[in-house]
Amino acid sequence: MPPLISYSIPVPKGFVVTTPEDARSVVSLINAPSVLKSQILAGGRGKGRFGSDGKSGIRIVNTPNKAYENAAKMLGYYLTTKQTPPGGLLVKKLYIYKAVDIEHEFYLALTFDRERYCPVILISDQGGVDVESSQDQLHKFWFSLSKGVTTDILTKIQREIHFTEAEMKTIQHIVQQMVKLFQEKDAILLELNPLVRTPKGTFVSLDAKFDFDDAARFRQPDIFSKEEYMPDQRDEYEAKEHGLVYIRLDGNIGNIVNGAGLAMATNDLINLHGGKSANFLDIGGKATTDTLLEAFEILTRDPRVQAIFINIFGGIVRCDMIAESILEAASVLGGFKVPVVVRLQGTNSEQALRMLAESGVDIHTDTDFEGAARDIIRLASGSKH
Repeated sequence: MPPLISYSIPVPKGFVVTTPEDARSVVSLINAPSVLKSQILAGGRGKGRFGSDGKSGIRIVNTPNKAYENAAKMLGYYLTTKQTPPGGLLVKKLYIYKAVDIEHEFYLALTFDRERYCPVILISDQGGVDVESSQDQLHKFWFSLSKGVTTDILTKIQREIHFTEAEMKTIQHIVQQMVKLFQEKDAILLELNPLVRTPKGTFVSLDAKFDFDDAARFRQPDIFSKEEYMPDQRDEYEAKEHGLVYIRLDGNIGNIVNGAGLAMATNDLINLHGGKSANFLDIGGKATTDTLLEAFEILTRDPRVQAIFINIFGGIVRCDMIAESILEAASVLGGFKVPVVVRLQGTNSEQALRMLAESGVDIHTDTDFEGAARDIIRLASGSKH
C-alpha cells in the first residue's frame, strides 16, 4: 500500500509474491503467523471463495510449508466474491504480511459528497467484512478543503466513536494524512477497512481502497503508472487513451458512431428491430485513420461481435475522410472478418459512398438509418437475405 506508507499512515510491512515458492520464502523470513491476501480488483475477498479448494481469498498460515500449500491453491485460480463477475477474477499476486492481533475493527473513509459539494469523512466502529450491513452505524463529518479538519470535527468524531485521548491522537494523525493524500493525489475515495486497534492500543490499516480522478491523470503520473484494469475494462481504457468513448454492452453488433446522441439513437434503433449492440463506441470529432483503426481493432478482437455498423453524420467531420479512413483500416487489418455496414450522411457523403462502392472492399452501404439498422441485424444473425 505505497500511498499510505508515503503519507505515514500505519500499515503492516508486506511483500508481493507471484509463486508458491516465494510465498514460502517470505513466511520463512517473517517467521511468525502470516496473512496471505489475494490481489484482485474487487472487494469481499475474505468472504470470497476459490474454485480450487472452496476456501477464502484471505488466509492465515503458521508455517512456510502451509504458505506454499495455500499459495499453490490461490495463485493461478479464480476467486469469486460479491463484487467480481460470476466466474470470479484470476489471482496472479498475493500480498503477505505478519498477522496482526486485532482488538477491534473500524471503518474510515474519505470521499466527496456530490450533493453538498464538499468532502466527507465516513467512520464506523463496525469495520471489516460486514461493514455494508452496518450502514446505520456509519457517521459522517463534512468539512471544507480550505479550512481542513477542524478541532470541532475531531471532537465530534471522538464523541461518536468513543476514542480515548491517546487513541484520538493517532486517529487525528491518520485523518489529517488522509486529507493531505486526498488533496495532493487528486483522490475521490480513500477507504481504510479494516482499520484495526491492537491490544497495545496502536492502529493499523489492514486493507485499503483507492479511487483517483481520471481527469488528473496528467498531474499524477506516479499514481496512474500503477493502474490495473478488470479484464472487461481493457477496451474501455484503451479507447480512452485514443480519445474514444467505449462502453461494453451484451449484444453481438459492434457500433462505431460519431456523437453520443447518435450513438444512443443507434443502439435504440437496433434494439427496436430485435438486435442487440455489443458496445457504445463514440469516435466524436476525432474520426481520423488512427482512431478508426483503433475502433476496428477493439471491435474485431471481441469474439461476440458478428457484424460492425459504422454510422456517421458528417457535420464537423467530412464523410469522404471517413471513407478514406475505413479503406485504410481495411488495408491495415487485411480486410474485415465480419460484415460491415456503413451509413454516411452529411458533408461529402455522396462522394464518400462512391469511394466505398468502387473500392472493391466488401462493405455494405446505406443512407437510410432504419434500412441500415435492419441490414446490420440481418448480417449479425448470419442471414444473407
